[in-house]
Amino acid sequence: MSEGIGLLERFYKDVIESGNLALVDELATDSFLDHEEGLPGQPPGREGVKFFVNTMRSAFPDIKVKEITPSLSAGNLEACHVVLTGTHRGELAGIPPTGKSVEFDCTDIIRVDDGKVAEHWGTTDNMSIMRQIGAMAMA
Repeated sequence: MSEGIGLLERFYKDVIESGNLALVDELATDSFLDHEEGLPGQPPGREGVKFFVNTMRSAFPDIKVKEITPSLSAGNLEACHVVLTGTHRGELAGIPPTGKSVEFDCTDIIRVDDGKVAEHWGTTDNMSIMRQIGAMAMA
């Protein structure tokens, strides 16, 4: 397993699933830069990652990683596709809990520097989440 994929797996299993926010400081550089569009009110850097994780864990307290599929390893860049599941038990973007189960995809690309994540580009299928909790009609 490559160093970057190992970092991604630790992030998803230990931070997202288990809620170990302190691990973010260990996994990411001091100057960590996130290129993914954030949530309203999300600060930059490592604090933004913690904000995102808190938001997702509050909305989906039973969030689990269903699968992590490495998809790219080139130099200091790593990418993976992730499938997550959870039950909507907390407010999400002003939407009260529905109790509905969701399954959604994320794609992440990271740049590793000295064993830590220095940059992140990613997408989370937010539209799928909104459809599954009934906040948006299926097209």
